[in-house]
Amino acid sequence: MLRWRRRIQPQGAEECVGRTISNATMGLVMAGEQIFNAAASAKQGSDTIFGWWARYQNAKASGKDAVNGTIGALLEDDGSLAINKVVDAAVRAAPELEISAYAPLPGLPAFLDLSKTLALGECRGPLEEAGFHFASTATPGGSGALYLAANNLLERGQTVMLRDRHWGPYKGFLVNNGLSFRTWPLLSSQTNTEHPYFARSEFEGVLGELCKEQDKVMVWLNDPAHNPTGLSMTTNGRAALFDSFVSSALRNENVGHTLLIDAAYALYADEPHGWADTILDAVEDGAPWPSNLVVCISVSLSKSHTIYGLRTGALVSIHPEQEITDRINTVMAVTGRQTWSAAPRIAQYCVSEMHSTEEGGAAWEEERDRLRTLLVERRAALKTACSAKGIPLNPTMDGFFAWLESDDPVALAEACAEKEVYLVPLDGGVRIGLCALALSDVEKVVDALSYALS
Repeated sequence: MLRWRRRIQPQGAEECVGRTISNATMGLVMAGEQIFNAAASAKQGSDTIFGWWARYQNAKASGKDAVNGTIGALLEDDGSLAINKVVDAAVRAAPELEISAYAPLPGLPAFLDLSKTLALGECRGPLEEAGFHFASTATPGGSGALYLAANNLLERGQTVMLRDRHWGPYKGFLVNNGLSFRTWPLLSSQTNTEHPYFARSEFEGVLGELCKEQDKVMVWLNDPAHNPTGLSMTTNGRAALFDSFVSSALRNENVGHTLLIDAAYALYADEPHGWADTILDAVEDGAPWPSNLVVCISVSLSKSHTIYGLRTGALVSIHPEQEITDRINTVMAVTGRQTWSAAPRIAQYCVSEMHSTEEGGAAWEEERDRLRTLLVERRAALKTACSAKGIPLNPTMDGFFAWLESDDPVALAEACAEKEVYLVPLDGGVRIGLCALALSDVEKVVDALSYALS
């Protein structure tokens, strides 16, 4: 809880934690102002998602028939955490040494190899044959991978490109590394049947502006299975974005270009390795790869392997020059050492061992598909019910979430809460956590949205 101090001083002046100023100009000053730096002093409030989750929990604890559409973790229909039993068994069978020992600073070699396959799927081999090299660094979850990119691939004071609908904590990773962000629209204002989910002209406009202002540019793109909307770009949309980015790198040869694909939910999507397909298609079609272009893929085991708390992920980077990928490996490992030391070892070991056999990989995939079916059924039911009631749900295809645009998302979420349905208001709309909803609760959610909109 934040505390504020005010002390009455002689001659009508007031002292605020070490500063004496007149009553006329004095404002309240946060306790500890002399201790914290300016960046720390700006950190206030609580996380919106966890705040609304707490409201749901309080309602449930008081005996109300509350519905949870808040938290970004996959739950079974009975409300328990959905756990991939194959992964759980692998973790519980881990040797003592693998539980307790440090991992190497870059990560366990077997896990680093696996991370490249998780990022690229069946496209990995053809890309290697085409002369591409891959860097990989183990991280504390996908968040650690985002941190590595923010910390190393732009200069402080520079700007990252995001879509206007994005995961809220992106801002924290960027601000903590001295970066800002500029957005382009998730959906184009112009009807485009060729690539309906890529606002190409707006994207190219912002990218062109940044290339004039900075010596490095970076795009963060959460696709497929976008958080918070569940939208996945089409094959044509991915190809158009990649073409725009490569063309920009060719035109601006003195500007470094990084395309970061946040693949946190990708392994629940219809095209889990769609971006690897797009890159391979471009390479096979003879598209140039300028030396000032790198593609990074943020891998997270939290969702795909349901080991949220074991904090395991990786940043995988792609470039045709081994000298560059070797340098990326060095820079990222040193950054990890200077930030979190080494990423946790146990999940790196267990998951790479599990995937090392055809039987283990197939068993994981079967269980992953069972969990994915929960999401598919809930999304289909939500879309059908929203359509029947005329609720303008955003395009949503994959992953954990769906989305409803709103000019006043807090009011919309509060109205739903009146019906004991708890969703998350974010900039521009309300996030519906399909991952947390029971299939039987979908109708109640739609009724609450209908009430809120009316």
